[in-house]
Order: sequence, then C-alpha cells, then structure tokens
Amino acid sequence: MKDFFERLQAETENERAALLSIPFIRHGGNGELSLESYRAFLEQAYHHVKHTTPLLMACGSRIPHDREWLRDAMAEYISEERGHQEWILNDIGVCGGEPEKVRRQTPGMAAEVMVAYAYHVIERCNPLGFLGMVLVLEGTSIRVASTAAQRLQANLGLPAKAFTYLSSHGSLDLSHMDFYRKLVNRLDDDADRAWVTHCAKRFYRLYGDVFRSLPLTLNTAAA
Repeated sequence: MKDFFERLQAETENERAALLSIPFIRHGGNGELSLESYRAFLEQAYHHVKHTTPLLMACGSRIPHDREWLRDAMAEYISEERGHQEWILNDIGVCGGEPEKVRRQTPGMAAEVMVAYAYHVIERCNPLGFLGMVLVLEGTSIRVASTAAQRLQANLGLPAKAFTYLSSHGSLDLSHMDFYRKLVNRLDDDADRAWVTHCAKRFYRLYGDVFRSLPLTLNTAAA
C-alpha cells in the first residue's frame, strides 16, 4: 500500500508534468537562458523566497498545541530557510543587476498572487495546506536547479558565485524532501491530507504562472 507521500506524488503527477513542460523551465534546465532571462528569474524568486520564513512562522503559529511535532517541523524548516533571499540578491549583483533596486521593487503579478494564496490558505483555510507549496518548490528545484546552475554557468561564462541560490537548493532540497516525506506521512487526518493535495495542485499552477510570465530569450551557446 502506498504511503501518503507516494499518493500525493501520484495525484499531482499531471500538474507537475505541466509545470516541467513550461518552455522557460525546459530551457533553464538545459542552460539555454540568456543573462537577462536568468536575472528576471532571480528577481521574481527573490519576491517569493523572502516570504518563506514569514509563511513558515504563520503556519507554525496556527498549529494546535496537541500537535507540537508539527510546530517543531516548521521551526526546523525556518532554521534551514532563513536568509536565502539574500543569496538571491547576491547572485543578482554578481550577474550585473541592482540588488537594492530589486529589493524595493513590486513583485510581478504571478509571484504576488502565489504568495497571497499561501497566506490565504494558512490564515483562512488549513495551515497545513502550505505543505503543498513546499512540495512544489522543493520538488521542482530537485529536478532542475543543480543541473540548470551548472549548464548556465558554462554557457554564460559567469562565476559559481552567480548561482549560489540554484546550486544550494538543488542539493539542500534533496535532504529536505526526505524530511518532507516523513513529515507528511505522519499526517493522520484525511482533511489535512486533502488540503495538502489540493494546495499542491494549485501551487503547481501558480508557480508555473511565475515562469510563464518571465521574458524568455536564449544565450548564444544555445543558438
């Protein structure tokens, strides 16, 4: 019999495939993005990653006291995720962008809506629905991030320190996903499981919209 994590993966297979088929992601995984497209990705990544810790805090604050193990899990995630938005700003600077300008910018609509939905789910629906977002973001980075970083670095001729966010998340999220699997498999309430599945499907679409909204141009090595 499949555990919940395996069922979750199976039930979101179509949404995951749709995300991974987006041209921006496919070209990114092949290292074919232009510098402008890569910077555009980093800018929108900053605008949703800066909410990771606040979202984890909000989720943990709404977990009842008889499920302290779930609050502990949120605290562990926080310890792993704090400050990653600053890695992105550093990458932007190495790529010739303007980190402080990006910090002050308004996010694109797709990133803003995705983050807003995450807060909505935590505050007005079921806080554990946020685990659907965790599945989407970490699962996608495992499949794409490390390979994309290596290939983009080679094709764009940039130093490794221009890819700290992508490189770190490809490896970090492998261990995170093992932690995630054990975490969701402890969920014993059907309503909680249903919310995780429902939200994962929504976040695959919302996260996909972030990539669909990005300007896509290719580097000369891909031409």
